[in-house]
Amino acid sequence: MIDFAIKDIIDILLVALMLFYVYRLMKQSSAANVFSGILVFIFVWLLVSEVFSMRLIGSIMDQMMSIGSLGLIVLFQKEIRQFFADIGMRHRRLGFLKFFSNRKRQDERTHRHHIIPIVMACLNMSKQKTGALIIIERIESLREEMKSGDYINANISQRLIENIFFKNSPLHDGAMIIAGKRIHSAGCILPVSHDTDIPKSLGLRHRAALGISQKTDCLAIIVSEETGNISVASNGKIKLRLGAEELEQLLTAEWTE
Repeated sequence: MIDFAIKDIIDILLVALMLFYVYRLMKQSSAANVFSGILVFIFVWLLVSEVFSMRLIGSIMDQMMSIGSLGLIVLFQKEIRQFFADIGMRHRRLGFLKFFSNRKRQDERTHRHHIIPIVMACLNMSKQKTGALIIIERIESLREEMKSGDYINANISQRLIENIFFKNSPLHDGAMIIAGKRIHSAGCILPVSHDTDIPKSLGLRHRAALGISQKTDCLAIIVSEETGNISVASNGKIKLRLGAEELEQLLTAEWTE
């Protein structure tokens, strides 16, 4: 008789959740096919060793598993680092130390020093019909996208944002990425969304904003060069024609949550 308790159900759910999280991480790094192949190999290994008790092929696959585990660490070292980095970032966001911090004062300081310069820069660029694409990193890393641009590492300021997106600037056509409350990179190349339901009136900046918001949990602010309209993409959806007050409220709610 099979002894199946509640803890076994919890065990299965935890393993499934872990595999799903690892698969999503691999999918973001274009290693999903390799990860799927590894899962198939493990499934076959369990069938051969545990179910059918094939000793010869089972012993060979046992050796491959023991040696292959070291190879996997080398092969997926970047993804493994990202996995633990994401766990650390989530822990910091959800840690119990927030109970003992003055959250209201921190939010006000973040609002004053980081959000207002972005809103004012977008408002001015909107009036002048200067195209811009500003990406704000949240939990999921934008490391690969940052590498495609020029390293800036500067404080967030209205003047710097407007200068980067000035029409004669060499970084005008790329995306600016803000990470850790600083302007990390500019002139970055982003994946473009190819969804067929995107309105044809939206240009390449809007498609790039949707593409990166589908891939990560970032916030993407777009200033249209043709109309001057301000839009924000998040979680694969886009909010069009935002005013300065709406943009400020959205950033306050989404970025400092």
